[in-house]
Amino acid sequence: MTRIAVLADIHGNADALAAVLVDVLDQSPDALVNLGDCFSGPLDAARTAHLLAGAGFAASVRGNHDRWLSDPNAMDDWDKRALPHLSPETLAWLATLPATAVVDDAFLCHATPKDDLSYWLDSYTADGTPRRAPLDKITARAKDIPQSLMLCGHTHVARAVRLADGRLVVNPGSVGCPGFTDHSAPSPRHVCAGTPHAAYAILDRQGANWTVSHRLVPYDTKSAVARARAAQFDDWVQALDTGWII
Repeated sequence: MTRIAVLADIHGNADALAAVLVDVLDQSPDALVNLGDCFSGPLDAARTAHLLAGAGFAASVRGNHDRWLSDPNAMDDWDKRALPHLSPETLAWLATLPATAVVDDAFLCHATPKDDLSYWLDSYTADGTPRRAPLDKITARAKDIPQSLMLCGHTHVARAVRLADGRLVVNPGSVGCPGFTDHSAPSPRHVCAGTPHAAYAILDRQGANWTVSHRLVPYDTKSAVARARAAQFDDWVQALDTGWII
């Protein structure tokens, strides 16, 4: 396998996913993988499930929102909005997803290898300013992973970091949710991709190395913005329309 298409954090945005899947076809990957958080949000979980069922993923891993959809006590507003639109078959599929997976020489997880809520490649100052995480902390999370390529999502921000030993950690960004407010920190912080485009990544192996192509796919966001506005998800309206939350 020499070319992998990597999707993450779709969050029920069927219009964005449809645009990405068309673009993926043009890239002719050997494998398509999904890093989780498939449905939660105020958009179109049912159509997203239909598109995912026909996408032909080589592997999918479980995101934190996928996990919460199986636990009524853990759900937040995003999950509660999506749940009524998911069939028993889709919920059963979510329950089978592993926390991590390996496809050829690529290691897959949602956030970090041992935790689906932490940020692997990003950190924040006390005032919420985003920064790349220190290399030593990124490397520590990669301990005992032998694969040359490690794939993660969760932050919705595309990044690639090469470790000192040559291994590569890549976040493809978010297909369907280009910004959100993180309420888990001591003070809420806005995490923004800076563009409303649907994001994913193409990884090409060349010998022992990987080439990273971050893809930003434009699509008509009007329907998604209207759904978010009708649900009174104001942060989603801003992020879907502009890529920013102000």
